[in-house]
Amino acid sequence: MPLHRCTPLLRVLPFLGVAASTSLVSGQTPRTITQLGDGVYEIRHRDGQDGFEGGNTTVIIGERQVFVVDATLVPSESREDIAQIRQWTNKPVTFLLNTHFHNDHDYGNRAYMDAFPGITIIAHEETKREMDLFGPGSAARMERGPAAYTKMLESGKGPDGSTLTEGDRQQLKNVLARHEDVVAEMRASVFQSATMTFAHDFTIDLGNRDVQVKFLGRGNTPGDAVVFLPKERIAVVGDLVVHPMPYFYDGYPTEWIVTLDRLARLDPAAVVPGHGPVLRDLAYVHLIQDLLKSATEQMTQALRKSGPAMFRTVDDVKGSIDLTPFRQRFAGTDAELSATFDQVAATLIKLVFREASLR
Repeated sequence: MPLHRCTPLLRVLPFLGVAASTSLVSGQTPRTITQLGDGVYEIRHRDGQDGFEGGNTTVIIGERQVFVVDATLVPSESREDIAQIRQWTNKPVTFLLNTHFHNDHDYGNRAYMDAFPGITIIAHEETKREMDLFGPGSAARMERGPAAYTKMLESGKGPDGSTLTEGDRQQLKNVLARHEDVVAEMRASVFQSATMTFAHDFTIDLGNRDVQVKFLGRGNTPGDAVVFLPKERIAVVGDLVVHPMPYFYDGYPTEWIVTLDRLARLDPAAVVPGHGPVLRDLAYVHLIQDLLKSATEQMTQALRKSGPAMFRTVDDVKGSIDLTPFRQRFAGTDAELSATFDQVAATLIKLVFREASLR
């Protein structure tokens, strides 16, 4: 099920940050595999019954070794990926890179460590810091989640005070029905952090296949890593890019614009987002850039008139920020996706204001 078919839940489920915005339980659409080149595959994981898309895993097979980009939240899904990799090759998975610290991209690390004890798990040094801080307590945070969802069902109100629709209520019930299984699986697994960090770009030769590991700048998190295959011109970018709607729950909007510009300069022929289908050109990347630029530029103009953000609240200036011209560009004529865009835009405005308040 595409994300936009279940988007009302974006309004009622608060982003869980390191626990991610998804339960990643057995879901309503199948797990799919896209071959991007000889020995290069994108695995799109099945959607959870809460309607959110599972994160993507990319598998890169060289003549000697295998490089994997991003694990999953639920360890059993990582084990399923490992079984698939073993069908493709008998070469070992020697490297696993986590593009950022959100648990839907790293909690399955332990499954890889168990299957390949000699594996090196790579992350940017900022990502490793966040992983060590938040990773070990992930299961406990997930376990606390249902209390808020139960309260919403009982009150009939979302976190913003709006009345839950019948679709909201059903999706909350789906989350509660499956949440216990997800938490149980997480509790049965020990969180595995990165075992090697980097600050500057480097290249790994897998055997007639170079894998470039890059830090193009901050965006979604402090340590967003990008993997680039120069021969195939494939960029694997984590949640710097998410389709069909970007994730703006956290991050660095002004720097994000620059980071995406550096990504575009790589001139990739294919972009693997953190969630969603493979992108075959940069049109959507530029669209996210345009949205970020508009939000930051309008916020600057609003604060120039009202005074510094330290003396204002987001409510004082949000009426001066109009992102509605982007609604049709992201959502087309889809009513549910349009509603999701409005929520994404409201969240982005808060994020841009928060960034401005730190200047």
